[in-house]
Amino acid sequence: MPEPTEGRVAVYIDFDNIVISRYDQVHGRGHFLREQIRTITADSVRDDRDLAARLERATVDIGAVLDYASSFGSIVISRAYADWSIEVNASYRDQLMERAVDLVQLFPAVRSMKNGADIRLAVDVVEDLFRLPDLSHVIIVAGDSDYIPLAQRAARLGRYVVGIGVAGSTSKFLAAACDEFADYDALPGIGDDSVEDEEDETSAAEPAKTDAEASAETQAEGRARRRANPKAATETTTASAPSKRAKQAAQQAASALLTRALRLGHAKNDADWLASSGVKNQMLRMDPSFQESALGYKNFTEFLKSRGNIVQIKEEGQTRLLRLRSASADEGDGRS
Repeated sequence: MPEPTEGRVAVYIDFDNIVISRYDQVHGRGHFLREQIRTITADSVRDDRDLAARLERATVDIGAVLDYASSFGSIVISRAYADWSIEVNASYRDQLMERAVDLVQLFPAVRSMKNGADIRLAVDVVEDLFRLPDLSHVIIVAGDSDYIPLAQRAARLGRYVVGIGVAGSTSKFLAAACDEFADYDALPGIGDDSVEDEEDETSAAEPAKTDAEASAETQAEGRARRRANPKAATETTTASAPSKRAKQAAQQAASALLTRALRLGHAKNDADWLASSGVKNQMLRMDPSFQESALGYKNFTEFLKSRGNIVQIKEEGQTRLLRLRSASADEGDGRS
């Protein structure tokens, strides 16, 4: 359950704007239009490895954007505006739907292919502000100067306005109109090449240990079953393999979620130590399906202690504090 004083956040993504801006940032200004990225098809991406590689390098990490948005409170509205019939946009559909983002379809009304996202988005924001007076934060993911009046109006209506845009394609006047503005590249998890490898290593460490212990027991049981009934033992082994992989994947996903929540908390709060309750609330905002009991732990503290390779825990009276484990932190602990 969200905290009573927690912010209520609405996120509006001009998806065309952010995808084009990111592609031009990576490959050079104007390349999105010159390479006619709007006209590509799934077959052309599959057949052209170079094209697929260029698109991959310019991929927008929607998860990082929504994670950052959730640090302001509970996301109650999230919409992405684009022409989803275009392949470069359609490739994100599953990722967006997994994060419960509403996909607003906008067909181009003129030959220039401009789909009018800015007008539709602005109309929806103003309507939501009057319809839902408890909205506390408005997050606009775009860099277009057309959104300046929208940011100003939302601020006048008493909302905290946050902008997120790609460096080099963002109007400085839009940034000035917001209460807070974040460059896409500066979001926690963006631009850190070691993040995925680090998460794979840390998240796999504890489950691997558990699997190793379980493996010895499973092998002993398997040998006994094979001696008693070779056919039944083979069927049991085959059936249990996917289950074990699913459990390990769930453990790794939970470790990655914890890592992202800690990294975001450190960056957002500029604090060395974070309250355990705040970290769990952030994890639930990013993934409402997280339950430590489903992973085999009695409580959140037990879950944290099982991730000693990821998190450090410190008790201060009745308060439990956490921080992301790092080499420098380990060295500091060693010196003390």
